[in-house]
Amino acid sequence: MARPFSRRSVLQAAALAAAVPAPARAATGRGAAAPASAAGVPSAWSVRPFGLEDVSLGQGVFARKRELMLDHARGYDVNRLLQVFRANAGLATGGAVAPGGWEGLDGEANGNLRGHYTGHFLTMLAQAYRSTGEQVFADRIATVVGALTEVRAALRRDPAVLNAEGRFGPAADQVRGSHQYVDLPATVLGGASAVTLSVWVRPTHDADWTRVFDFGDDTGRYLYLAARNRSGVPRFAITASGAGGEQGLDGTAPLPPGRWSHLAVTLADGTGTLWVDGTAVARDTAMSLTPAALGTLRNNWLGRSNYSADPVFAGAFEEFNVFSRALTAAEITELAGRRAADASTGRGDLASYALNETSGGTFADASGRNPAATLRRTWGGPSHPGFLAAYPETQFIDLESRTTSDYTKVWAPYYTAHKILQGLLDAHTATDDARALDLASGMGDWMHARLSGLPASTLQRMWGLFSSGEFGGIVEAICDLHTRTGRAEHLALARLFDLDRLIDACAAGTDVLDGLHANQHIPIFTGYARLYDETGEERYLTSAKNFWDMVVPHRMYGIGGTSTQEFFKARGVIAGTLGPATAETCCAYNMLKLSRTLFFHEQDAKYMDYYERALYNQVLGSKQDRPDAEKPLVTYFVGLTPGHVRDYTPKQGTTCCEGTGMESATKYQDSVYFAQADGSALYVNLYSPSRLTWVERGVTVTQSTRYPREQGSTLVVGGGPASFALRLRVPAWAAAGFRVTVNGRAVSGTPRPGSYFEVSRTWRAGDTVRVALPFRMRVEKAPDDASLQTLFHGPVNLVARDAATGYLETALYGGAGLSGDLAPSFEPVPGEPLHFTLGGRLWVPFSEGTEDPAHAYFRRAEPRVVFSGRDAGVANPARDDGSTLLDEIWAGAPFSAKGALVARVRSTVGAWVTAGLLSRADGDQVVRTAAAASYAP
Repeated sequence: MARPFSRRSVLQAAALAAAVPAPARAATGRGAAAPASAAGVPSAWSVRPFGLEDVSLGQGVFARKRELMLDHARGYDVNRLLQVFRANAGLATGGAVAPGGWEGLDGEANGNLRGHYTGHFLTMLAQAYRSTGEQVFADRIATVVGALTEVRAALRRDPAVLNAEGRFGPAADQVRGSHQYVDLPATVLGGASAVTLSVWVRPTHDADWTRVFDFGDDTGRYLYLAARNRSGVPRFAITASGAGGEQGLDGTAPLPPGRWSHLAVTLADGTGTLWVDGTAVARDTAMSLTPAALGTLRNNWLGRSNYSADPVFAGAFEEFNVFSRALTAAEITELAGRRAADASTGRGDLASYALNETSGGTFADASGRNPAATLRRTWGGPSHPGFLAAYPETQFIDLESRTTSDYTKVWAPYYTAHKILQGLLDAHTATDDARALDLASGMGDWMHARLSGLPASTLQRMWGLFSSGEFGGIVEAICDLHTRTGRAEHLALARLFDLDRLIDACAAGTDVLDGLHANQHIPIFTGYARLYDETGEERYLTSAKNFWDMVVPHRMYGIGGTSTQEFFKARGVIAGTLGPATAETCCAYNMLKLSRTLFFHEQDAKYMDYYERALYNQVLGSKQDRPDAEKPLVTYFVGLTPGHVRDYTPKQGTTCCEGTGMESATKYQDSVYFAQADGSALYVNLYSPSRLTWVERGVTVTQSTRYPREQGSTLVVGGGPASFALRLRVPAWAAAGFRVTVNGRAVSGTPRPGSYFEVSRTWRAGDTVRVALPFRMRVEKAPDDASLQTLFHGPVNLVARDAATGYLETALYGGAGLSGDLAPSFEPVPGEPLHFTLGGRLWVPFSEGTEDPAHAYFRRAEPRVVFSGRDAGVANPARDDGSTLLDEIWAGAPFSAKGALVARVRSTVGAWVTAGLLSRADGDQVVRTAAAASYAP
């Protein structure tokens, strides 16, 4: 078991490490981050990451994109995020407006995911602080953590009154989302045969069927006054036989939100009247029912309905009075202008609650007939120790008996818990705030207490439910929590999220992904890889590795994304899944996390090849290239249909993908460098302008490059001397020309694409490494339709800007070079790196965050045999499977010289002539044209 981890222990470890020259640390005023061997890093990792503090970004596309997101991190009011937490706990919200969308009560599925976005935002703040050292981010973290500490404490107490400015003094305020109501004694109505009910209300929300008061025995016998019926006007009703037997009075106009209104109902002698602000707005002379006919009622509430689906009243109450007679019109008018105690009526003789208390959770009755009324929560409470959320425990409780998914009732409560837990852990890492770890540990304790008592079969059913049972990356977060606390309960908790049928299938190499929700399952395997670290059980790691191989490349689009309408489809089906709702951005985020985690265990370059693909294309392209303090401007889906325009303000806002997008844009540097666990090697995974401070070895590495605008990078060592192996990734696409020099001298060895090239030496200050990575223009074909292709220049996916909504037919062989490089077919745009034209059409990097219509896939069409601009005058024949003569010729690239290409043409043509696919005359013409052409290298 790893010893408990804290930020402080990391700082102490760093302080004991070898000193680094003065320029090595960014001027943040903070200590160094965890070195590769710091406490808290799993011993199972053979390579280990550097902290965000240890790697600073240089100028380039990543720094520019990050700055756009930092504008949002600095500018967004965190009290808006805290509003839903404070409201749920019955705390004052300071007038803050909830973010809305998925993070508000009016969002999708009634806001059942609220709280998740706050966790993402807290992680963003933590990453921003670690990366930049700006105090504003630490201050915002402290605000959020402090507020969540108050929220948890409030959830453990009975609710206490909040005040609003009333008509006559303090009034009882019911914040929307607090689930609070006033529980009145059963004696309030007194079995009266004539009655007047009078109350002041100030509604703050326009939800239908919110009750001002409701007295009843569930939905059979009751009388109520709703602030709004389905028509938006007040309604009074009384019944002894359910909704069908209601005798009712409906108002004529909505109550104005945010303003005080006086409401009254009189019942006597068969006549009922509804009054608004002293004016009778409805009267019925055939209302036979009175409280006497209903008898003693069990539920007597202000602000809550006997119909459980109805919303709780949001707004303020003042002066609730009940009289044992029907007041006159003059008396009602008088009550609409002054407090009852000062009116000729006096206080209600059956009940009189001023509702002007300024503390506590009870309200006194001035009539002398009744006990105090009590402020309560609809869900009971207080909550269990450690519970922290922006909604009650009810979703967690419902999930335990649920057999079908319904996100309008239960929407992934443990997913939301993960986001909050991860945000707290990241806050603790960044600031060493003990409150954050205490909150995180409490959440772990609460989840363990809740889940450990459930049968294994119940847990398997829960985690197998689509959406409702989704738990995100909670296993990874709990393992990280266990690393810090060392508590056995936390490790036991992580194992309670085992989804055995999925683990076992993937561990056995059985592909069961077709039809599964992609983002529900990707982060599960990052957690299982971490469970391997904590337990040593091989099935966890094996299942994660095999799962990754089931996604990459078999369900991967060229940009690195996966999923269609959020789901995995059949293995190898790419062309058949292209649509407007492909490549959910969260999936790319989580595949990067999984790839990185697997690389810690096995240094297979395929994981970092994928990392580069997804990071430099989908992740960069998911962030719009403009600032906005209010919105992160991140995609949800990335449609890959022809002419798709990206939506950077998706759905209703505050979605999962906007949350992970905030995180992605503040940790671009997290995988540029890794260190061998024993400090013997440094991995350079990504070519990105950056500066590494390797405290353990007393060196810095400054990487200067404009990559991918530049086809190479320069690394300069500072500090030292230090002996270690420098391992430089040779991208899988780097088919030829990868070269390395140290201090101007070529390094011997044979670079192999899809591996690491090693340079071992004793490094000294000033040592300079130059890496050359020549790009080629190439295509990747959809496995289920080779004619649908996507274009790459080195690591960069290029898209055509065109408003057409059909696949663009594109020919590329006409200018191909001997290497097979398709770049000679294109014209570079002067002054615009990575911009090209072909036949007058512009091709640009996918990573550019614009709203231009784009074509990520095109229809490859090579109707004529053309070599280096020379048209043979021969149609390009095709086999039954769609492969063409030119495809087969160029499959032999690269060619060492023109003669080798001509020989390939001659042999291929001969085979096609023999097969009857090409005439002899046309074949001879093809060979002559190939021989006459001049080729780029």
